[in-house]
Amino acid sequence: PLTSATKGTRPVRKEMQFDVASLTAYLNEKLNMGFTHVPEIREFSHGQSNPTYLIDYGPNAKKMVLRKKPPGKLLPSAHAIEREYRVYNVFNRIMSALGQHGVKVPPVLDLCDDPLVIGTPFYLMELVQGQYIQVDPSLPGMNPQSRQQVYKAMVDTLCSIHKVDINKAGLTDYGKHGNYVERQVNIWTKQYKRSETHSIPSMDRLMTWLPQHLPTNETTTVVHGDIRIDNFIFRRDTPEVVATLDWELSTLGDPISDLAYSCIPHFLPVNFPIISGLKGVNMNELGIPTHEKILEMYCEKMNLHQIDNFDFYMAFSFFRVASILQGVFKRSTQGQASSDKASATGKLAEHMSDIGWSFASKEGFKLFNKMNPTIGVSALPQSTQELHSKLECFMTEHVLPLEETFSRYYSSDKKWTPHPELENLKAKAKSEGLWNLFLPNKEYGAGLTNVEYAYLCEIMGSCLYAPEVFNCSAPDTGNMEVLSEFGTEEQKQKWLLPLLNGEIRSCFAMTEPKVASSDATNIESSIVEDGDNLVLNGRKWWTSGAMDPRMKIIIFMGKNDPNGELSHQQQSMVLVPASTPGVKVMRPLTVFGFDDAPVGHGEVAFDDVIVPKENMILKAGAGFQIAQARLGPGRIHHCMRLIGSAERSLQLMKQRVSSRVAFGRALSTRDTILRDIATSRIEIDQCRLLVLKTAHMMDVAGNKAAAKEIAMIKVSVPTTVSRVIDRAMQSFGAAGLSGDFPMAGFYVWSRALRIADGPDAVHEAAIAKRELAE
Repeated sequence: PLTSATKGTRPVRKEMQFDVASLTAYLNEKLNMGFTHVPEIREFSHGQSNPTYLIDYGPNAKKMVLRKKPPGKLLPSAHAIEREYRVYNVFNRIMSALGQHGVKVPPVLDLCDDPLVIGTPFYLMELVQGQYIQVDPSLPGMNPQSRQQVYKAMVDTLCSIHKVDINKAGLTDYGKHGNYVERQVNIWTKQYKRSETHSIPSMDRLMTWLPQHLPTNETTTVVHGDIRIDNFIFRRDTPEVVATLDWELSTLGDPISDLAYSCIPHFLPVNFPIISGLKGVNMNELGIPTHEKILEMYCEKMNLHQIDNFDFYMAFSFFRVASILQGVFKRSTQGQASSDKASATGKLAEHMSDIGWSFASKEGFKLFNKMNPTIGVSALPQSTQELHSKLECFMTEHVLPLEETFSRYYSSDKKWTPHPELENLKAKAKSEGLWNLFLPNKEYGAGLTNVEYAYLCEIMGSCLYAPEVFNCSAPDTGNMEVLSEFGTEEQKQKWLLPLLNGEIRSCFAMTEPKVASSDATNIESSIVEDGDNLVLNGRKWWTSGAMDPRMKIIIFMGKNDPNGELSHQQQSMVLVPASTPGVKVMRPLTVFGFDDAPVGHGEVAFDDVIVPKENMILKAGAGFQIAQARLGPGRIHHCMRLIGSAERSLQLMKQRVSSRVAFGRALSTRDTILRDIATSRIEIDQCRLLVLKTAHMMDVAGNKAAAKEIAMIKVSVPTTVSRVIDRAMQSFGAAGLSGDFPMAGFYVWSRALRIADGPDAVHEAAIAKRELAE
């Protein structure tokens, strides 16, 4: 008979007790056991999901293991003991067929799905006796050779599971075929959200990142779903697996997910609660294979060449564990957990997701390992490479040849009327699919990521007139993003679609002459409700696009609640048709003498401007939220274009110094010129890589997570590019200051961007605060 000292078990906790007499009656009636007394029951100490019990009716009866669902309300599809029972039953039934692969499981006796018997559904299996389970992955008490053999046995068993012929095994309907990882990400995301008790930033990032980086070459096998060293029963005398346990998460799926899951302990510290780890252990001395060696052993046995995206699977594995632990923590708050350690899992879920995000970052930044700054396009998807090639050709054949024509025209008395050829170029670009490239929403734009668009934007930045040709110029880009994300259907139909089609242009009225507008909470312009209308009053300047005769709609930012409790919820944004009475463009503003015709930067008065309430964007008080969403992409687009202007300036500089002679020597041989060229190349590539890193972070983690990086490029890129352009102008002498070459315009724009969208000092302060907080 069992005693309190039985290893691996304990007395049944009060909350996990059930009606033993009812179980005995069920066994006698259903399985003809003929028991005349109640058994001794003990609870297994190990495990976090389904409570598991040792059932002992005495020396003349086989010992049994009972596994049941926890009491109380459970998450949908969780604790699927029915799946466990089925796979045990199938494997037992066809053991002869599976035996050749060594997939061994305990014999099962019965499944009871009637919750009235002991409170929840359960199943019974025979106890595999005389063996042992290794809870600690460091395998204490073993010699190095034995440890190596145990891990080899684990990998061999894993390969055996993955080699099972699902057709012969009768398991073709055991799960869906294909897209396993995508479905699992969706399932665990839903499970996590149902059990979420607090915000975990790394989990939020993983839930965004994983769906964007799914594997494209999945195979379908039986997958265990919870491969750990402690889910195997080994012989005592030799490291042979005699049973594989805990098939609750098993299904048909991607076998690499099992392999990655088995490596989780390698990245957890020793004595990590609930799941012991191997991080920091001298595995070579202990004889335990590293995760790289396990990967190598698996690939060799499965005849695979290599697994390029293994870090993705590790990120996915830690994401799953974090979701599971969060569920355990939620159950502990409700008294449903099978382990008394469950209440400590809240912090553990956070720790696991942090590790998962580190793998996601590692996998994501492989992109940059492949990228050479000058030929990085080859690392992009084929469709983006084709767009890049088309855009380069279009620029070379159609835009750059007209650059000088546009420059002269926009310096003439006709400058406030768009050049007729510009509209022709726009129509041609649109017909060739080079249109609205900036929008990630495929419904409205090209559906590119920020990284993909960065390379295209750089090309457009090589000519000041180019962005409009492809309907990718500010302020329309930001305004279209605002309307696509926050606009109502009516607002989209009336204003977004014409902007997307290039039929009209827009402007953004935020900055004011009487206050320091770098702090948006200073805005004084007012928005007052008057029945079904809004009355707007205020004075705006640097309203880019206000001078353009094609400008038909203004996004106006003002205060609707100047006495609101929260300073960042006092502002709203309103759509104002340019023809509305009370809107008056006072004058154009120049930047270093440039008036940026025909777009211009206007000073605009709003005197008792009346618009209907439906013109409010999103809701009252959402102005600051919308502004932040608008400025994030806008800032990176500016920086992407500046890289293009810097690259063009350097190319022109190299051509110039290669063809000019001063004081008897070619300029290209002068040490100062050589140093300037080298410095410019270094700085351009540094800026490009920082912009690409920021774009990547926006893609995988969102604009909010990339806030520090966005601020960093906003400070560094305009300043650095100004230096590059200045060197190029210097190499041209007086010609570099003229309108005969584009550098003067490039320089003005790069210098202006140190103030536009927030001055350097504001962004530097934000960077420093985040750095200190980290």
